[in-house]
Amino acid sequence: MAHLSPIDYATASQDIRAEHDREIALRGRMTNMKRILLHSPAAHRIYAEWFTLRDLLKPALDDRAIWLFSTAIAETMRAEIPVTFFRRALIGSGLDPETIVPTTDEVLLIAFGKAVAADANAVPDDTWTALKARYDETLLVNLTAFAGIMVATCVFTNAVKVDLDPELEGYRRPSPSPLVGEGGSAR
Repeated sequence: MAHLSPIDYATASQDIRAEHDREIALRGRMTNMKRILLHSPAAHRIYAEWFTLRDLLKPALDDRAIWLFSTAIAETMRAEIPVTFFRRALIGSGLDPETIVPTTDEVLLIAFGKAVAADANAVPDDTWTALKARYDETLLVNLTAFAGIMVATCVFTNAVKVDLDPELEGYRRPSPSPLVGEGGSAR
């Protein structure tokens, strides 16, 4: 159960309702995370800049590359809601998250995402060299800022223990099978 409650639209202030309505108009839905963030419309708008940065990454990066980059960050940070959100995106586009073979560019983005999420002070120089050989500095600024908002999203969902949205339930990562030893018993 989440540590913080979602807003109650009926009793919310006018500025909270206006921000809620703006989000619905822009994206057509309201997640549990957004309902909690709406206690502070400013905080909600800051986190929503994820969408602005995502759009700036296109057309250099397609949706799949962005989803894999985001998933790498979320998995490294053990953030179930973002992981499940991007699993849904991948599955919805006809991909199986367990069998995707990343392209060379995606492998680089995944490595960068994992490094930023694990320790932003320790992103390997060879990763930066490869990124700079492939992308211009404007894209790299936007990519790094996007990674920062992904990290912030993971921190928020983890720290608050935001409840998984019901529509994401069917997209959870499958649990590993227990190891079966001799005689068919699980170890």
